Amino acid sequence: MLERNRDAADVTAPAARSHSIAFGLERIGLIGVRAPILSCIILLALVIGAVFGIQRIKIDDSLSQLFRSDTREFRQYEEVTKRFPSTEFDVLVVVEGKTLLERDNLEKLRDMVTDLQLVDGVRGLISLFSARQAPEPGKLPAALFPPELPQGADYDKFIETVKSNEIIRGKLLSEDGTLALVVLSLQPSIVESSGLSTTIGQIRQVMNDDLAGTKLTRELSGVPVMQLEIRNAVERDGIIYNVAGILAGCLIAILFFRKVSFMVVAAFPPLLAILLALGVLGWANFSLNMFLNVMTPLIMVISFSDSMQLTFAARDRLIAGEDKYSAFRNAVLVVGPACVLTHATAGISFIALQFSNSDLIRSFGEAGLLATIIALLAVLLLVPVFGVLLVRDERRFAEKFKKADWGVQALRRFCAWIAVRMVGHPGFFSLLALLVVGGLAVFYANLEPRYRLADQVPDKQQAVAASGRLDAKLTGANPIDVLIEFPKDETLYSPQTLAVIAEVHKLVEEQAGVGNVWSLETLRRWLAEKAHTDDVATLKEYVDLLPKHLVRRFISKDQRAVVVSGRVPDRDSSQILPVVDKLDHAMDAVRHAHPGYEIAVTGLSAIAARNSASMIEKLNHGLTIEFVLVAVFIGLAFRSVVVMFACILPGIFPVVLSGTVLWALGEGLQFASVVALTVSFGLGLSATIHFLNRLRSESKPGVSAGEAVERATVLMGPALILTTVVLACGLVVTVFSDLPSLRLFGWLSAFAMVAALVADFLILRPTAMWLLTFAERLRGGGGQANPTTK
Repeated sequence: MLERNRDAADVTAPAARSHSIAFGLERIGLIGVRAPILSCIILLALVIGAVFGIQRIKIDDSLSQLFRSDTREFRQYEEVTKRFPSTEFDVLVVVEGKTLLERDNLEKLRDMVTDLQLVDGVRGLISLFSARQAPEPGKLPAALFPPELPQGADYDKFIETVKSNEIIRGKLLSEDGTLALVVLSLQPSIVESSGLSTTIGQIRQVMNDDLAGTKLTRELSGVPVMQLEIRNAVERDGIIYNVAGILAGCLIAILFFRKVSFMVVAAFPPLLAILLALGVLGWANFSLNMFLNVMTPLIMVISFSDSMQLTFAARDRLIAGEDKYSAFRNAVLVVGPACVLTHATAGISFIALQFSNSDLIRSFGEAGLLATIIALLAVLLLVPVFGVLLVRDERRFAEKFKKADWGVQALRRFCAWIAVRMVGHPGFFSLLALLVVGGLAVFYANLEPRYRLADQVPDKQQAVAASGRLDAKLTGANPIDVLIEFPKDETLYSPQTLAVIAEVHKLVEEQAGVGNVWSLETLRRWLAEKAHTDDVATLKEYVDLLPKHLVRRFISKDQRAVVVSGRVPDRDSSQILPVVDKLDHAMDAVRHAHPGYEIAVTGLSAIAARNSASMIEKLNHGLTIEFVLVAVFIGLAFRSVVVMFACILPGIFPVVLSGTVLWALGEGLQFASVVALTVSFGLGLSATIHFLNRLRSESKPGVSAGEAVERATVLMGPALILTTVVLACGLVVTVFSDLPSLRLFGWLSAFAMVAALVADFLILRPTAMWLLTFAERLRGGGGQANPTTK
């Protein structure tokens, strides 16, 4: 029996059954067999429409997109960014070097600051050269830096004055005088348009030209720079993923099928599924982002597995002597139900993402579900269409590959070797699998939520490096704001309002982990110390003299609210959250002392610290619920309790093994990793469903459970191995991305896919064998291995 299993193709016609596990939906694929020419005409029209749809796709490069949700905290954050639109449009120029404050270098730095003001799109800037001397009565304060810098000992004394200036020390110039920060305020229209790339390019050119020969390092950071780097990375990654997916699919298909026609039959439906799905996403107004950018390899993963299974089944029937119409028709009827079910489980994975609070993740789930439906239709319809149109001379094909099918036969012999050992001791291997999965689950349960802003930004570009220098020298680059809104009967310059601002400013300054604090209080203190006046009229006069873009950093246009702004380093959210909580708790005293004033701690850092852990945990809980839902769904589709229990361990194994790897690497559970595991769970069950569907076909009267498992393994194994290789290659290509989150998503998904294949061979086979044998004993024997046993 084993030799027959190794070499025999599936030559039997699909057996009559009382039900279909796909409820007859697989018969959609018969349309392609009956009307291939008409199907191609319709396909051409859809492809043309998809091309126009792809051109509509835009890129969402917002750094806050991950936390965008209909919550009070996020609405408050959006309100602050609208009323105080500074950080969203600030480019941070970081210049560093031990000789920064040498006279020649300082002159070149001032020239650079002057030239930066002339760049198109720059509406103003702040630098150490913005500082002023103490004002004299009745006169405007003179600039701290004179037109002609002093020399010799006078210059050394002047530098000490600069380094001790309260306005710039620790804010625009590091304490040791080796790092300077220049804040460029860009026009909002520039940041939101394609002209941002040109403006950033001009800024870089000015920096390089003016600081040439100084040995000073110069880097850019800030939200606009990060957005541009994300935008460029998304565009670049899209090209890489498409090319790599096409090459991987075509290479594996041509290597094992050794015919161009079968390469087209197996590889082109998934490629067309990518084109059609992206076109539909474009027409549906989806925007590419750090998650949707991985949709191309995901569609490849979803569709290529089933495309290969259908092609293998039809190929085996052609080798057995069937004509091409019968071969592809029977392939659809035998393998098609499993294709429908695999896409359905993948769809459930994307539906599970709807439980997230993040609009971004929910949007990814919606796009994934839509792409899954399109991929299913593309595979079921196009594999038969290409098959009946491209396959020629079936008899000659059969004669040739009966004698020279070395690649597939080698894989079948390997699968038979595995199957014999797994079914030989099913109880032992099932118990071992249970213990292994249970042990891995313990490590998975110890994963802690992790989030850093830097993980969402390309880490091979300047922005992250520049932010790191600001973290080291100026307490951080990430803003954290305290919003103060006044009661109706109070004004900006009323004594109580100024007192509230002063108290809040003091608390923010005193909060460990927060530095570089700015507010209206900064100017009031400077006037009190240097001009020896705390007169409100003088304060108002100086505020009116400041550039409007600078005033809007801490005073709203209607003068009904102010912000006290500080900065924190880019650390894990678990380290930032205690800082945010302590700061918010400290504000309670001010709220109690000044009722009517609305005081809220906000900013992207605060939003991320508060929400990231709970959002990741909710996604993780959704994954646990998905385990149960998918198992029940598959059991209902097969009408079998045996099948329901058989798919649990091999389905969970890739998730807990991947989680254990994350634990061992100290990565924790990030947004990208939990989404990858959620999606991979649904996709990894593809091999399980195809095997169970084949096992169902091989379960006949007089066939033992062991024989049925062996034969199903031999017939389905080669296609499962090949598709896993292709899918892993399609996903692991994301390691070339500049985005850390996408790299994590890619390699973890690829690892989970390989782990799913291992689980399919080493866990599903013995588990299914043991459950079937147990079910037979409950029925009193009979020698029939039927996986639909209740």
